[in-house]
Amino acid sequence: MEQPVLTEATDPFCLDPAAAVTLLADAPWGRYAVIGDSLSAGIGDPTPGYQAQGWADRVAGVLRAVRPDLDYLNVSEIGATTAQTLENQARRMAEFSPDLLHVPCGANDIVRRRLDFGEIERTLRQMYDLAKGTGALLTTFTLGRAYVVPVFPDWPERIAAVNEIVRGLASEYDAIVVDMWDHPVNDRGNLLSEDRLHFSTSGQAVMAAEVVKKLAGSLGRTASA
Repeated sequence: MEQPVLTEATDPFCLDPAAAVTLLADAPWGRYAVIGDSLSAGIGDPTPGYQAQGWADRVAGVLRAVRPDLDYLNVSEIGATTAQTLENQARRMAEFSPDLLHVPCGANDIVRRRLDFGEIERTLRQMYDLAKGTGALLTTFTLGRAYVVPVFPDWPERIAAVNEIVRGLASEYDAIVVDMWDHPVNDRGNLLSEDRLHFSTSGQAVMAAEVVKKLAGSLGRTASA
């Protein structure tokens, strides 16, 4: 049976803008920062029927609807590893003094021939130490299973390993995890951009909705409320 063509208005995993604002009504965050790589930047090809906007800008828009005085900083860089994020973005992030901060999940740390997961965890921990020192509520993602780099035959194992590191650190540092690993959106044929790496704008919309719902959960609200 042919699947219906979804739009942002009919996508069951998206949030109506008014509903998103209601979920975050009276949210306390006034300084929202995003650091990291292209996943943090929210890049992706356009999907018909969806607003051409990345997840982070979408979340900032919801927060700004709640708090018009919101300050928003996104210094993420395409291709950045965690070490490069620390080197090139940490100073601006710290100077910004965020109270809500999104940190990357090591996507570019595993795109190399030889891996040392101990080193990856140590570098991520260094980032978490710095991020937690701002006093901000931290958020992060796990990598979805649709994210594939075919040149590495052990790619699923790489993702599983870095996702477990991210989940462990997030638990230790009281960070919110938006777990995209097994989200049903991974099964959509139009999820990925032409590069077969980044979520298209339909996926960006879903990720934004998941972030909003997780933030709402931290305020004691649920999407069904």
